[in-house]
Amino acid sequence: MSTTCFALFACQDPGGGVTETETAGDTSTTTSTGGPTTDAQTTDPPTTDTSTTGTSDATTTSTTTSTSTTVDTTTDATTTEGVDTTTTTSTSTTTETTTEGVDTTTTTSTTSTSTTSTSTGDTDTETTGEPSPWDGEPLPDAPPGEWQWVPFPESLCRDGSTTGIAVRYGTAPGLMIYFQSGGACFNAATCNQNIKTFGIGSYNNFVQNVGSKGIFDPDEPANPVLDWSAVFIPYCSGDVHAGARNDVVIPGLADPQQFVGYNNVSAYLERIVPTFVDSVDHVLVTGESAGGFGSAFNYDRIAEAFPDRAVTLIDDSGPVMSDEFMAPCLQQQWRDLWNFEDTLPADCGECFNPDGGGISNVIKYLGEKYADQRLGLISALQDQTIRYFFGFGLNECAGGQMSGAMFTEGLADLRDDWMSEPAGTWGTFYPSGAQHTWLTQNFYTAEIDGTLMRDWVADLLAGTATHVAP
Repeated sequence: MSTTCFALFACQDPGGGVTETETAGDTSTTTSTGGPTTDAQTTDPPTTDTSTTGTSDATTTSTTTSTSTTVDTTTDATTTEGVDTTTTTSTSTTTETTTEGVDTTTTTSTTSTSTTSTSTGDTDTETTGEPSPWDGEPLPDAPPGEWQWVPFPESLCRDGSTTGIAVRYGTAPGLMIYFQSGGACFNAATCNQNIKTFGIGSYNNFVQNVGSKGIFDPDEPANPVLDWSAVFIPYCSGDVHAGARNDVVIPGLADPQQFVGYNNVSAYLERIVPTFVDSVDHVLVTGESAGGFGSAFNYDRIAEAFPDRAVTLIDDSGPVMSDEFMAPCLQQQWRDLWNFEDTLPADCGECFNPDGGGISNVIKYLGEKYADQRLGLISALQDQTIRYFFGFGLNECAGGQMSGAMFTEGLADLRDDWMSEPAGTWGTFYPSGAQHTWLTQNFYTAEIDGTLMRDWVADLLAGTATHVAP
């Protein structure tokens, strides 16, 4: 198997297949890209967007002055008898003066929130809810059809550098939130083959390559999400977009790792939700490989953020198998390193087994909680990349190679025993062979006994979930 296939869980890199070294601080402002760009190792300098529009039949003088003041105060009260109270107050004032003749506008907004989280008993497990509603600043506008890079200074890759997201606005009332593939980091072998940074150079790779292929293709009439808006969530946290732990020491690595993919997604949703919540009637949550796992692990809070509309899940090549196939000792490693205890749905009680297993119960949890939605899994019957990584759990985590037959049995178990109830909620598409990931390669040609993958996806989006296999 090639080295790229070892990068959990992706045989191809949606960023262009190149691992690059970038500066830790990505301070660039929004970058719009209307076409292919040249990939290079990039130092990300500060940039400023300036746009000027002129007209021939009128003369307009416009002067704008903006002043923004933010005061954040956080007070942590003492913890008494298992009660932990945190109060946060945020105040922001923005003043704009525009001269077009005479026109003065002053806007002042004040937001104050108070959040109280309560835990009971002598336990170090604390459950905190996500901010609701998500109320950050909307993402910057841009012409439909153009990718733009939006940096998030508060986000972190596992090497401590910052990252962001890419956004492409569409003309249809649909939104696709896509989680990138690219590896995982849970021991020296896997970490050394895992992407650890994603900045403007990686973004340019993405636009030049995968950003217009497969399910991202803006010119393919058969694309079931044609003309939808798209948000691309890069992957550089090594934790299948689901970690919440800083400064983790991995034996064999010189520097501590920042496994904060879940926290990054929280920051992104603070701005994604207010941008789209009033304009879309359907949301597709999807991703490939590590991003397939990430789409499943983040689906619950995204579905809750977009109530009263269809929120479809398509997990491509991220099968969350049962303990028989995804060993509890391996799951325990991931829990310990990535802090799954704080990122899996808190009310999924069976997701937290004492032996470290039980993560597959998130599949039943999602099916039962979102029985009126449509959820889907795509996986090759003998996906060689996922087999390699699940092999780390064999022989009580001494390691081994999972056979194709065992992996196929695990997929059947997942479909028949974990996705069967309630009927009609989950669908599966299981092609033959060992290929890893499909949405950005072979998406329009892959088929099983005459059923095209693209049509299976279109049916899922239309409300019909089916199980398709050879």
